[in-house]
Amino acid sequence: MRINFFSLLVVLAMISLTSCGGGNQAVSQNSEPSTIAVNVSQTSPANSSSKPGWTLVWSDEFETNGLPDPTKWAFDTDRNRAGWYNNEKQYYAANRLENSRVENGKLIITARKERLITAADYGGQNYTSARLVTRGLASWTYGFFEIRAKMPCGQGTWPAIWTLGVGGSKGMVWPDDGEIDIMEFVGSKPTEVFATVHTKKYNWQGGTPPASFSASVPDACTAFHNYQLTWTPEKISIGVDDRIYFDYINPKNGDPQAWPFDRPQYLLLNIAIGGDLGGKVDDSIFPVAFQIEHVRVYKN
Repeated sequence: MRINFFSLLVVLAMISLTSCGGGNQAVSQNSEPSTIAVNVSQTSPANSSSKPGWTLVWSDEFETNGLPDPTKWAFDTDRNRAGWYNNEKQYYAANRLENSRVENGKLIITARKERLITAADYGGQNYTSARLVTRGLASWTYGFFEIRAKMPCGQGTWPAIWTLGVGGSKGMVWPDDGEIDIMEFVGSKPTEVFATVHTKKYNWQGGTPPASFSASVPDACTAFHNYQLTWTPEKISIGVDDRIYFDYINPKNGDPQAWPFDRPQYLLLNIAIGGDLGGKVDDSIFPVAFQIEHVRVYKN
């Protein structure tokens, strides 16, 4: 029987990591993870709209210019006045073409150096950006997710493709209802992308930190790549361009603190600026754009 080396490493990491504490309740990205690098080919596979053995159930191909499709995407602005988690420095704008627009077949999320002092929920931020979510519009339990994207370059950028649990009648909140970071990127490491899974048992704020792995993508800032999640009842697998570099195995011991991933999650796309992982910001880089060619969700 062939053993998946990285699945073994994840399990060992979960057993051996020590405790850490502190931080915000609903934070999603808080501290720089320990990583193991895996090389990914610079040649991205064809931009195919099919996946053998899977059925496409939701997608956005970004074919209509203007603001993002409001039937598919909402804007998360909840923490603008109070300030965003992880000491992030951005104001997330809603329905503003300067920060999120569809143009020439791409969703373009743009971070800018500017102060929106006239906004009713302005919280003193020196930068604007956008955080798009499918919350309240679409969520999924299990599936294959593919987001084809190109990262923004520059020190201080922190784009992410990720999911969060919808909570539900039991009142579950982060980290109890889980988080899957399909892709995180920081401008200080322009040739790497990161994957992480957060649960109540494994998270940056307490208990045992999550295992987090990286893939080497030398042209992440200059070329589009397919960032992928395969989520089944057995495990979560994350990869780039059909190469898996991270597996999180369901312990199957009935412990929801380790595996809350039998309930729906919704999708998020955003650029954070600075913060605990984004680091020091180079103001000369702005504006910077996170470009997405498609978002596709399949069911087996």
